[in-house]
Amino acid sequence: MSIQKNSSSPCLSCPVNLQVPTYALRALEVLEDAGFEAWIVGGWVRDALRGSFAHDIDITTSATWQQSKAAFEAADIPVHETGIAYGTVTAVVEKHPIEVTTYRCDGEYLDGRRPDSVQFVSRIEEDLARRDFTINAMAYHPKRGLLDLYDGQEDLSARVIRAVGEPKVRFTEDALRMLRALRFACRLSFSIEEKTHQALIECAPLLSQVASERIGSEVAQIVEAGHIAHAIKLGFPVLAIAIPELLPLQNFDQRSPYHAYDVLEHTARVCSATEAFTAGTATPALRWAALLHDIAKPEMFSVDADGRGHFYGHPEKGAIVAKALLKRLALSQHLSNEVCALVALHDYDVDVTTASLRHMIALLAEASKSDGIALAYDLLTLKQADALAKANPYRSYAVTLEAMRELLLHEAKQEIAQHPQELCISGAEIMEVLSLQPGPAVGVCQRRLFELYLAGQVKNRKEDLLAILAQGNW
Repeated sequence: MSIQKNSSSPCLSCPVNLQVPTYALRALEVLEDAGFEAWIVGGWVRDALRGSFAHDIDITTSATWQQSKAAFEAADIPVHETGIAYGTVTAVVEKHPIEVTTYRCDGEYLDGRRPDSVQFVSRIEEDLARRDFTINAMAYHPKRGLLDLYDGQEDLSARVIRAVGEPKVRFTEDALRMLRALRFACRLSFSIEEKTHQALIECAPLLSQVASERIGSEVAQIVEAGHIAHAIKLGFPVLAIAIPELLPLQNFDQRSPYHAYDVLEHTARVCSATEAFTAGTATPALRWAALLHDIAKPEMFSVDADGRGHFYGHPEKGAIVAKALLKRLALSQHLSNEVCALVALHDYDVDVTTASLRHMIALLAEASKSDGIALAYDLLTLKQADALAKANPYRSYAVTLEAMRELLLHEAKQEIAQHPQELCISGAEIMEVLSLQPGPAVGVCQRRLFELYLAGQVKNRKEDLLAILAQGNW
């Protein structure tokens, strides 16, 4: 379709002066010098109006992608064809990638994921009308000012997420927008406008049509930014479609004196306490573990003769469930290993002794295939958060765990051995002292030395380890 080069400038809602980076000004200049209209759109405009300028810059223009590419090449600016089916090229201006997309409106969303077709149009107003939320449907130009057709600036001030147009239409077009609504609400600490929220709940089942990896990307941004507890309270019906394993947790009575809340409420409180303990700096693995630590409780539930509930084996089963869940969401194997280790060991009994600490670290290192010391800090935080989310008489365990953390800080300075291979003695030295030939017996001896080290019966010093070997009984 032919694109008009000079559309009439639309009316502005109000004058606004935002500090546009020089590389973005250069991109606008190149397009306009070639005779086209161009605006900055999307996240940069939203965040700049909030006083934050960290978001990548996107530009929309009346130029076709071919015309945009030609204009940048003529200005000696590198440009790549990154999404030409949707009218998008990426110009690299002053080492900054800028996505430049032709004004467009979308065709039908036959699969609930992406438009069956796009139509390139000549007016910015038509392009803004297809966007998801009012706060994302604003355009800015350093000379023309702010174009705000849907009161996005007002919604920013009111701290509310509102769909552009009819919410059900927006969510039916692309069901992933429901998770995006939660993500923006959580990230910005906004509420969701009533009609939009109602549509969110009603349309939640449509999310099952969305590819798991797309769901994983959105959910990960919610979880790994530390906002999952808010998302549970704000839009659990949507989360329960995104992660069906969460649904059985809702209203599940634990029937235990240790717990004052159902499993879902307990989980939300553990997530909140995790953020409080870490001052909002929790690792992604810890945040996922806080969400998934009790994921297998309903499946492992049993009741004894006194009517008391038990969940024997739920940490180990939870690690299995978590592994499958994280794989389905296409999250990294490294993250999965760490999360599953934390879930599997979140009920591990610890006491404030060097032996207990060393065993915990070794188990974490073996289960996660990564740094057991770093994960030990996460595990103690998870256990503390778990304790605070229990019934009041059982929250004091968090204090004991704080003493364990102090011991960990002290022991970590001593270069704790996490594997038998990290002992200060080699296989060759073991063979020499015990007159052994190469074979499995060497590994058995090394493992036995490691067990003595974990138990605190020998220090990780070569002379001490050699002395133990020399005592015989091997």
